[in-house]
Amino acid sequence: MKFTQPHSLNEIASIINCEYIGDPNFKVLGMNEIHVVTPGDIVFVDHPKYYDKALASKATVVLINKKVECPKGKALLISDDPFRDFNKLTAHFKPFQASHKAISDSAIIGDGTIIQPNCFIGNNVVIGQNSLIHANVSIFDDTIIGDNVVIQSGTVLGGNAFYYKKRPDGYDQLQSCGRVVIENDVHIGASCTIDRGVTGDTTIGAGSKLDNLIQVGHDTLIGKKCLIASQTGIAGCCIVEDEVTIWGQVGTNSGITIGANAIILGQTGVTKSIEGGKTYFGTPIEESRTKLKELALLRKLPEIIKGLKEKNN
Repeated sequence: MKFTQPHSLNEIASIINCEYIGDPNFKVLGMNEIHVVTPGDIVFVDHPKYYDKALASKATVVLINKKVECPKGKALLISDDPFRDFNKLTAHFKPFQASHKAISDSAIIGDGTIIQPNCFIGNNVVIGQNSLIHANVSIFDDTIIGDNVVIQSGTVLGGNAFYYKKRPDGYDQLQSCGRVVIENDVHIGASCTIDRGVTGDTTIGAGSKLDNLIQVGHDTLIGKKCLIASQTGIAGCCIVEDEVTIWGQVGTNSGITIGANAIILGQTGVTKSIEGGKTYFGTPIEESRTKLKELALLRKLPEIIKGLKEKNN
């Protein structure tokens, strides 16, 4: 998320009431998660395992829970709870805006687009031309939808990320201020849920087609002309490259990449990043020919054991 105008390091520290290391007038341009940070952004880190990664990232302001040496050209915000304070900054710069009507006055809807009854369209939503939004679709704030898009009933675009920190008394949610971006010529089936990015975008590329009952997690990028079948669950921060085919009931780990033109057969668990141009199956995932050969050999196992027993006798 980029701020509407630059703020000083001192201003940011005042909002969250914390110490800082660096020039008080150091310019802060936005805040983002580590995988999407750019110069001028704040990134937060609250575990020693990730200190070096955060300090070496493109972010120029690091919200951290330990006083460490500040890298040259950067600044630090010292907090006893960076997760909490990152949420405070989100609430300050992108506060929740309640809606008071089904279609927000700030929504922009292109020529030829049809909105069926009982839809909700939130603040600052943009929908392109000649799209069709069927009944009972919910499109939350800041979602961007292109031209010639079809969204079937019951789908929700822009729900908050499933991102929690465990506390002694329960779980705290990391507040989402990102967007969902649906490019041109995308079809989305009934009862799909596509979560907004925490600070960036969750994107469905042009020409992709999604079946019913699909979950797409926060900050995931689905490429162009992908085909995804029913009951697939794609976790947050994944990259699905162009023209990937994913069949039904596939699930993925977060943060993985599926290469272009890969085919994932039904009920596969994508536990790691995989190369494009191949067909995959199974849990843990393998190339389908290898996995099917293994299954064929497993079926022969009782016969092999029986033969060994007879030989030993």
